[in-house]
Amino acid sequence: MNGLLVLDKPAGMTSHDVVNRVRRATGEKSIGHLGTLDPMATGVLPLLLGKWTRLAQFFSNAEKAYTGEIRFGFATDTYDAEGEPAASPRPLTQTLQELCALASRFRGEIEQMPPPFSAKKINGVPAHKLARAGKEVPVKPARVTVNRFELIEMEGETVRFVAEVSAGGYIRSLAHDLGTAAGCGAHLTELRRTRAGVFTFDQAMSLETMEALAARGELEAALPHPRTVLSEMPSVTADLATAGRLRNGMAVNLPEFSNAPLVKVFEGQRHLIAIGKRIAGTLMQPIVVIG
Repeated sequence: MNGLLVLDKPAGMTSHDVVNRVRRATGEKSIGHLGTLDPMATGVLPLLLGKWTRLAQFFSNAEKAYTGEIRFGFATDTYDAEGEPAASPRPLTQTLQELCALASRFRGEIEQMPPPFSAKKINGVPAHKLARAGKEVPVKPARVTVNRFELIEMEGETVRFVAEVSAGGYIRSLAHDLGTAAGCGAHLTELRRTRAGVFTFDQAMSLETMEALAARGELEAALPHPRTVLSEMPSVTADLATAGRLRNGMAVNLPEFSNAPLVKVFEGQRHLIAIGKRIAGTLMQPIVVIG
């Protein structure tokens, strides 16, 4: 099965757990997710199925949006509620307005330190594996963009927020760093991803719905239409002879006149066969061949 599946990930499962359930339901072995969600987190988790996993590179810079809650008073070693307290509790002394002023420091382009318990690779090993083994985790700061980080409601020492961050940004780090700025520590207690790139919660289906559709043989028809995916790339249809040349890696002329640098090439209405890079005019070189 080739296509893109947008799921609403439940709490208590890793992204890998979700992939395994989709494998069992569909029988498709080649599945990749577009941005890991922590076990505690819920929400939008897009997956590429089958030969469409070759398209992952075109989704790598997608911005993501979240809602959630931050608990002030102490930090944890994982930067969320699943970790152990990293220091003794200290009272929160700031008002919501004062915390909002602190949060504004973390908007824009910033240097962010990833959590030690994360999927960030260190010499090929995920940081969380080193951390759980009690080894040193030499994570390095990364340049990320926080387009939105707003605190919207406060109850006791818990604050609700909305955030929009670039690929590679960690909401757990935002919570932890805000707690450090407040002088009392903080950690993430709830997180829901509401958008991953152009994919929103409205498009996401539950695991149960996915499994029911797969059992009836109706899942592929329920996936987003291939021509709507990667909407920044124009779609063009190739005839049989041209499609054959594309599959063999040959540059071809296609009836596409937008001057867009990349185009989606179809055989028929739904069968995506390649991503073509414009060389000059209507001459396209396939850079990814789906088949």
